[in-house]
Amino acid sequence: MQGLGLLFCALLWEGGRGASGGNEELRLYEKLFANYDKNTRPVRHPDDTVPVQIMLTLTNLISLEWVDYRLNYSNSEFEGIRSLRVPSDMVWLPDIVLENNIDGQFEIAYYANVLVYPGGAMYWLPPAIYRSTCAIEVTYFPFDWQNCSLVFQSQTYSANEVELQLSINEETARPFDEIDIDPAAFTENGEWAIRHRPAWKVLHPELGREALGFQEIRFSLIIQRKPLFYVINIIVPCVLISSLVVLVYFLPAQAGGQKCTLSISVLLAQTVFLFLIAQKVPETSLSVPLIGKYLMFVMGVATLIVMNCVIVLNVSLRTPNTHCMSEQLKHVSVGGRAQWGDEGGRGGGSARDLGVEGVLGRGRGDLGISARGCGVKGTSLGGELENREPTEGGIGGTHPGWGRGAQGREESKA
Repeated sequence: MQGLGLLFCALLWEGGRGASGGNEELRLYEKLFANYDKNTRPVRHPDDTVPVQIMLTLTNLISLEWVDYRLNYSNSEFEGIRSLRVPSDMVWLPDIVLENNIDGQFEIAYYANVLVYPGGAMYWLPPAIYRSTCAIEVTYFPFDWQNCSLVFQSQTYSANEVELQLSINEETARPFDEIDIDPAAFTENGEWAIRHRPAWKVLHPELGREALGFQEIRFSLIIQRKPLFYVINIIVPCVLISSLVVLVYFLPAQAGGQKCTLSISVLLAQTVFLFLIAQKVPETSLSVPLIGKYLMFVMGVATLIVMNCVIVLNVSLRTPNTHCMSEQLKHVSVGGRAQWGDEGGRGGGSARDLGVEGVLGRGRGDLGISARGCGVKGTSLGGELENREPTEGGIGGTHPGWGRGAQGREESKA
């Protein structure tokens, strides 16, 4: 019984101690907010400035620290209370917002409580998701670097009223010059790698201290794209397929249809890869990725190769039954062969001495000239000339030198 009595007394003493602690916190709360106005700055004189320290954590947190002299207390007077948590809508808050916001949402995700420490030190850590504008540079995609900045400044207070500062590192007693990363809460991204994360304060003296944009705090994330995915799935297949275009010229001349098939297949494959890259690259006209330029170049080369294959195939399938040699080509081919024969002594005379039959007779097998192809009646041009009588103006008025050539041939036979 005596033991139970002692235990009961101990429980009563602990309960009374807890109730006393709770009453002390309530008494402190009533004392601090008895005459508190959250709409006024925590300064004793209108010319005083409220220093606000800012630090950004990569896990969607921004910490704000300042001093509110109206909430000053001594923990020794309230049984060692080290901090007091109060709702954020009950105290003065610095209206620090993300200036380069892209979605227009300036509200934070959750209004967490504000911690009040002895001496009036205030600490607020509101969680938020910040979306800012970022100039995208895709020239060296997928080996590109991007620099995205977060610009914070006061929305209504000038530099004479609220002074923005970087938070002080307690270990080094120096300002945090980079974005803080908590290794326990940070998960590495599979597409981007963080290379640099500087933080600094920017002043614009040309605006003056009374301007709202005079001071700002900048946090930058310099990230590098991890190119392994794009190298394996886009670059390597693109290079291998592009090399197939050269194989077109290794096919024999008889395989004209296969040449066109291969070159067109490569062209279509390059078009598919160009569509894939267009879906991955941000929509911007400021710059064109190098891989896009490479694909356009390969597509241009493939297009020229297709045109070349079609022309070669068309020429190789021409016959005297379907096409007639043009007058210019006749003049170059027939006249040239006659001139070469005259100079080399092969025919023993000039084109006029040989006559058109001798000239065309030599070139008939090489040039593929027939009467049907050129619109002349008869089985061959030479046979038609033999069946016609020579005239003064030539055979049928076709060429003035043809009749003289035939006449010279008859004279040589006589």
